[in-house]
Amino acid sequence: MTVDSALPAHRRPDLGAIESLNAECFCFSLDRDALAGALDAELGRPGLAELVGERCPFLFAARPVFVAAAQLQRIAQVVRAVESVVALPAYREQVLAAAPAIARVPGVGTGPQGVFYGYDFHLDQGRLGLIEINTNAGGAMLNAVLARAQRACCTAMDAMVPTLASVTGFEQRIVDMFRREWRLAGRTRPLASVAIVDAAPEQQYLYAEFLLFQKLFERHGLRAVIADPAALQWRDGVLWHGDLAIDLVYNRLTDFYLEQPGSAALREAWLQQGVVLTPHPQAHALYADKRQLALFSDADRLQALDVPEATRQILLDNVPHTEVVNADDGERLWAARRGLFFKPVAGYGSRAAYRGDKLTRRVWQEILAGDYVAQAIVPPGERQVEEDATAQPMKFDLRAYAYGGEVQWVAARLYQGQTTNFRTPGGGFAPVYSTVDASGRTLSHVDGEHASYVFLLDDAGGVHAVPHGLYVALARHEATAPLLAGQTLRLADWYVRLKNGEPDVVVNETSGMARIDEQGRVEAVAAPADAGWPTMAERERMHALLFEPAAAAV
Repeated sequence: MTVDSALPAHRRPDLGAIESLNAECFCFSLDRDALAGALDAELGRPGLAELVGERCPFLFAARPVFVAAAQLQRIAQVVRAVESVVALPAYREQVLAAAPAIARVPGVGTGPQGVFYGYDFHLDQGRLGLIEINTNAGGAMLNAVLARAQRACCTAMDAMVPTLASVTGFEQRIVDMFRREWRLAGRTRPLASVAIVDAAPEQQYLYAEFLLFQKLFERHGLRAVIADPAALQWRDGVLWHGDLAIDLVYNRLTDFYLEQPGSAALREAWLQQGVVLTPHPQAHALYADKRQLALFSDADRLQALDVPEATRQILLDNVPHTEVVNADDGERLWAARRGLFFKPVAGYGSRAAYRGDKLTRRVWQEILAGDYVAQAIVPPGERQVEEDATAQPMKFDLRAYAYGGEVQWVAARLYQGQTTNFRTPGGGFAPVYSTVDASGRTLSHVDGEHASYVFLLDDAGGVHAVPHGLYVALARHEATAPLLAGQTLRLADWYVRLKNGEPDVVVNETSGMARIDEQGRVEAVAAPADAGWPTMAERERMHALLFEPAAAAV
């Protein structure tokens, strides 16, 4: 879709197709009935949908977030880059020397890798920033259920909705991941039992997800329990939950180093290597301690570790500069605070995290006295949502669930305020829909060895690639774009010869004036007026969007 005319003029020309979709596409919506059905079906009995509705009514957003596949590919590169650095013996030696002793259990480094690492990113106007890594990231099963409940407003958009096969495959990979952790720990008999462990699990905000994991494991022939760590017992070299011997613990604790009294049995089982614990304390030290972000964003330290140049560049380009806060740098950091975000090194869930421009002197003294990092701010993305027929902006971040250096699934979280909170009406987990690149070419109209690409041109000189299927849906009145209602826009349609599936040569061009009716549908396309044809500057931009997508997306 084109750019909303209500946006500031200085922003209009810079928005590409993806930003336009996030600004104006209200066509997709969450099928609430399908979601309730999926929740209860996963559990095998009624009740889970009601639990979610009562405890966390803003857990699921109604609309998706659009992300260019070039950005998703960059996310995957960052994940692999981090993994390659963590695998370096020099990095592990350096980090673990400063970590608690429980992170240095002998033999762990060649064992389980840790399930569900969550790489959290901000993405704003093409700038990607890895803001943190979590080693017990929640939401994977919730996003699988969410994907089952998506519907498109028109057939043209069907290709963007996650398929049942993709969701089923994701859930299978989850089970395979836990079984692989079991084998990596050197166990030869089949995995038989899993404990999903968190403090007071029934009181946790995401308790519904624990139930989903329990049923997933049971469907695959595993006995599964949900337990508080204090309910576990270590005796005779075995970790027990009642009369069930526990093979593997899926660790959702925020007691990362098992220091609390209630974690005593689990701690002993881990120290004795009598249970497979995933993720484990060493994983947290290597990945999730936020001091490691300072290393990943420091060119000199990366070079000192002999990190290859290409890997260094990926990290330096995509990890915001981070440094450990110390009192000696207090005056400098206070002066620069408006461009910084301050986070506790062992924090989670945005607790005790502060934007620098919101700091008081009292809080600043607490930061100087505590263990904090200061991270350069990369703004979150923005997604317009429609509530009560009024468009309002929501922030979003992206969470990539990864295992073994490979991205398994990417989800978005919509919110308002300083940090993600699952407390915002219209917010919550949102599916990520993607085109191959900023030109929207995966939704082009392909005819053998040729394809059509549609561009809409606004009065401010902005050039906006429109997925062909979306344009057709607007013309057929199968979709609406309310923010375009009543406007007349210039239209250019390029018919392009393909080579190996990629645009090669423009063989024909048609132009017109597209009139949008009061409901946001394409009412008519007329012949262009003398001033309706693309200008030379607009043609250059169209050419860049089509033939240089990587440059156009930045």
